[in-house]
Amino acid sequence: MAIILDGKKLRDKILDNLKDKVASFQIKPKLVVILAGEDSASKIYVENKRKFAHKTGIISEVINYSSDVKESVLIDKIKELNNDQSVHAILVQLPLPSHISKDKVINAITPEKDVDGFTPYNTSKLFSCDIPYVYPCTPKGILLLLDEYGIDIEGKHAVVVGRSQIVGHPLAQMLLNRNATVTVCHSHTKNLAQITKTADIIISAVGKNIIKGEMLKSDCVVVDVGIFKDESGKLSGDVDFDSSSKIASYISPVPGGVGPMTITSLMLNTVELFEKTL
Repeated sequence: MAIILDGKKLRDKILDNLKDKVASFQIKPKLVVILAGEDSASKIYVENKRKFAHKTGIISEVINYSSDVKESVLIDKIKELNNDQSVHAILVQLPLPSHISKDKVINAITPEKDVDGFTPYNTSKLFSCDIPYVYPCTPKGILLLLDEYGIDIEGKHAVVVGRSQIVGHPLAQMLLNRNATVTVCHSHTKNLAQITKTADIIISAVGKNIIKGEMLKSDCVVVDVGIFKDESGKLSGDVDFDSSSKIASYISPVPGGVGPMTITSLMLNTVELFEKTL
């Protein structure tokens, strides 16, 4: 039976240490989250961010806008926050309402306050093997989780299923930067199981139940990024846990695996951006 990659346990360990660090600062790091619209999942995510920021001692402010907010209003607010020296980290909660360009809004954030690592400056730094101001939260959290359990990445074949700009793309590059051999699979990949069976590490981030135990190599490491509600309303992930946990050496659960590490990385990134201003 596979060892569980416990994201909650690691989150609590890291944030306890971070809380002590923040307590030593005379000025506290400040994170501002912009939320546009009434997406229920986004509201839950934002509230979790606020809760853990408070626990860590980080000042957190949420700016709410209705779903009909003008794109120019969001951009003007971001420019204002860019110039506010009391603000150290800016996050725009996605998805945005359909009439707003995500790229234009994200690109308005100054790279020094881009807590998600999504601006062109930080992305180009990552993909040129340079060091961005911060690394994207979910990929960063995944690597922290693998490191905590002593899982070696160098020289291993890592298969990333999913090529989103938030997880798949940056994660593949971060694994390459750690000297893994990386294969990226997606909706147009043929014979997915033939590829996943060669993986030492498999990380799936597509948002549907796609990985079964018979698709895995014995003793591989499985990281499940997907989280959604199945037909019965139960929280589920990309990976069939029962069959996969019998084959893998390590596996992350849903919930309790990658999710807690994403919020952990957000707190770490906020403090890192703050420290760069000192």
